[in-house]
Amino acid sequence: MCRSEAYYRLRDTLKCMFSKVANTGLVLSKKRWFFLIYIVLCVLMMFLFSLVLIDNSKVESGELEVDWDFLPPKKIKDPEAKKPEDWDDRSTIDDPDDSKPEDWDKPEHVADPDATKPEDWDDEMDGEWEPPMIDNPDFKGEWKPKQIDNPNYKGPWVHPEIDNPEYAPDPEIYRKDEVCAIGFDLWQVKAGTIFDNVLITDDPEHAKEFGEEVWRATLEGEKKMKESQDEEERKKREEEAKSSPKDDDEDEDEDEDDEAIEAGEAPETGEEDGDEHDDHDEL
Repeated sequence: MCRSEAYYRLRDTLKCMFSKVANTGLVLSKKRWFFLIYIVLCVLMMFLFSLVLIDNSKVESGELEVDWDFLPPKKIKDPEAKKPEDWDDRSTIDDPDDSKPEDWDKPEHVADPDATKPEDWDDEMDGEWEPPMIDNPDFKGEWKPKQIDNPNYKGPWVHPEIDNPEYAPDPEIYRKDEVCAIGFDLWQVKAGTIFDNVLITDDPEHAKEFGEEVWRATLEGEKKMKESQDEEERKKREEEAKSSPKDDDEDEDEDEDDEAIEAGEAPETGEEDGDEHDDHDEL
């Protein structure tokens, strides 16, 4: 949203029937058809922002001052406050009574006890033979003492806040003397989205009525068109499946031949032994 010739993004992505897209705003949920028309109605009121979408029912609302960085924050961290030196924010500590076992330290790799020097190994030519290394089953890794609750734990330290001297409330933060243009800042993975029937008005009820007029009738028509397209696609798939049973039989024959070859048997060819032909084998 633009204010005082500056552009501001919504702090948090709206959560409702939409999926999160990094700092961009809105994307239709997968539960709704992407190819159907939908309506989005944004209403700005005194100190409030509300969004009405899909079926003219409100799904999200909030404060302009909270949801956008139009104004400096009311509170800031106290620059004079510092974390006390004796503040312990460790929830657990090493057990002082715990000690490392004497047999803990073992090498990570050891020589393979089953390896033998090759008979053709020449020490003068090949150098001194060394058995290959294998993982040591007795290796336990780095020892760490067990943890116990810290008796001096005070919890996470919270930086105190103070009133921001640069903050000043603006009772007309919602006010716009004129709207010269609108724009769409979009991120999409599928082309073909159309934005039309854009209405700017100071009457929310008129906007809802206008939305119903231009959206509802189009939505019903698009649903019927989509259902018809789906039915045609279903029939087309069925016809394609019926017209290619031979391919399925050939696939089954090839599978049987493969099984026969794995079992050491000759696959059936439909021709008697001794008959010669010049046809090449099919791959």
